[in-house]
Amino acid sequence: MIDAIGQYGIGMKAPSYHEVHVSLLNKEMEDGKKILQSYEKEWAHYGCSIMADGWTNKRNRTLINFLVNSPKGTVFLESIDASGYAKTGEKMFELLDRMVQRVGEKNVIQVVTDSASVNVFAGKRLEEKYKNLFWTPCAAHCLDLILEDIGKMPNVKRTVQRAISLNFFIYVQPGMVNMLRSFTGQRELVRPGVTRFATTFLTLQRIHKLKNCLRKMFTSEEWEKSKRSKEICREKSTS
Repeated sequence: MIDAIGQYGIGMKAPSYHEVHVSLLNKEMEDGKKILQSYEKEWAHYGCSIMADGWTNKRNRTLINFLVNSPKGTVFLESIDASGYAKTGEKMFELLDRMVQRVGEKNVIQVVTDSASVNVFAGKRLEEKYKNLFWTPCAAHCLDLILEDIGKMPNVKRTVQRAISLNFFIYVQPGMVNMLRSFTGQRELVRPGVTRFATTFLTLQRIHKLKNCLRKMFTSEEWEKSKRSKEICREKSTS
């Protein structure tokens, strides 16, 4: 966008509020519909999968993003406040059924959701209604649940808690973060993953790989002279 504005040169007039809010918005919507039509042709020819990605926002509302995947690619279909649907399997079935009808029942080969009990029920109902449609649990969600169960094992849970404490101890203070980076070659301990529990185990893996760097840091002269080191010594002497 900035390149395009620069190429226009001096004298470019910014669009008015009305143009942005009405005419230009309508034009973009029409362009979006034309792009979607090219995908819809692929859906009819090769078939497609409807993917439901559910999450909970800060207001504790259940939101579901619906996407359609085909050999041509993935497109966003709609985002729905499903707070009234996610409580019962029957309601979730009605919502997923509506999405199948919208995309076209002849086009949909597969519906992918997480493996929550309401979605399992809805998926089975879809398979009963549409004989050529398959419900598939999300592989990422299944792996996330496996990692969650592993994280509940006593030895693993204790290790995870220690790793969380170490992360908090370092990242709560900018000075400690800078010291860490100088000893690890700018590598971080936290490794964001696709899911929350994947992030936990990726972070454990990173700490294990950098354990020698961490040992050098906490036995270094720089650490001994740091303000945080002196605070810990005072805490120990008073306890």
